[in-house]
Amino acid sequence: MRADFNVPLEEGKVRDDARIRAVVPTIENLLSRGAALVLASHLGRPKGEAVPGLKMDPVADRLGELLGKPVRKLDRVFGPEVSKAVDEMKSGEILLLENLRFEKGEESNDRDFARQLAEPVDLFVSDAFGTAHRAHASTAGVAEFIPAVAGLLMKKEIEELSRCLENPQRPLTAILGGAKVSDKINVMRRFLQLTDHLLVGGGMANTFLAARGYSLGQSFYEQDLLETAQSIINESEKSGCRLILPDDLVVTRELKPGSESEVMAPQDISGDWKAVDIGPETVKSFGRYISTSAMIIWNGPLGVFETPPFDEGTRLTAREVASSNAYSVVGGGDLVAALEALDLAGKVDFISTGGGATLEFWEGKELPGIKVLQDKT
Repeated sequence: MRADFNVPLEEGKVRDDARIRAVVPTIENLLSRGAALVLASHLGRPKGEAVPGLKMDPVADRLGELLGKPVRKLDRVFGPEVSKAVDEMKSGEILLLENLRFEKGEESNDRDFARQLAEPVDLFVSDAFGTAHRAHASTAGVAEFIPAVAGLLMKKEIEELSRCLENPQRPLTAILGGAKVSDKINVMRRFLQLTDHLLVGGGMANTFLAARGYSLGQSFYEQDLLETAQSIINESEKSGCRLILPDDLVVTRELKPGSESEVMAPQDISGDWKAVDIGPETVKSFGRYISTSAMIIWNGPLGVFETPPFDEGTRLTAREVASSNAYSVVGGGDLVAALEALDLAGKVDFISTGGGATLEFWEGKELPGIKVLQDKT
């Protein structure tokens, strides 16, 4: 079973176990039906090298605690040691392989590596939606050698994200944040055709404001995407979707916790000021659209959330979403972490475990890790 155990670590312990907890129902389902389960995941970006700080041992420890049973962790991904351990497994036992990305063949989707991954086992269960947009050996390649099916989390992700695209409740409002327009050009264009309102915050809003002619001082924006941003503004005027940009912004001269800040309209930002969050009037404006929506989809924080007090726009908007009557779907690692920190994750209807995968799914792309799966029935 391919899981997404790419979790943050701190002093050799799992700091946030949300991604581990998300696949526990699939694990318990398989074990209850007599499976011997071999788990595989990546952790971090070791780029084909064995990095001691990215070993899977803390994941095995935390998963064992959540399941209330031992999880044996191997120091290899494939080879005689793995084959022997799998052959000796009994029904109900769990084995976790070492970090897949310690092997160069993983990200290159090397066919021989995929074959060796598949060799000791009978069935491939994919429950790692967060990596489904990657054509890696463990997400797509193994399906050439053994039957591949969706796990319970993968099934839920496909159903919930499809619901946003195929049968949305209206008014439908999308909220997009994060630093860069370049990461979200295609999904923005899709949302202009799909949604009734598109609210834009975070660093990406700066690029649209700059395209409208505001100087924005020392604010970050993507100079090479100003024409693209203007074309998206033009498309929004023809699409029937209202594109809503910030009316005011929180600005600072130095991006550090507790630094001096002011609230300014975009046209007033100059000199060495830089925009780092949406302002209070924008929060109110966003709140009006949120409160009248029947469905909300949200990806990306609306300011520099990791540097208080520039998390305020995201915090207040999250509370608006959580308290609204709308059906809410949230995706993206940074934003999910923000909701967890605010204790609001339980008040959102569905939280996607994907970041890039969620965006690409919403764009309408066929994801390699889903394409290889047999019909989910």
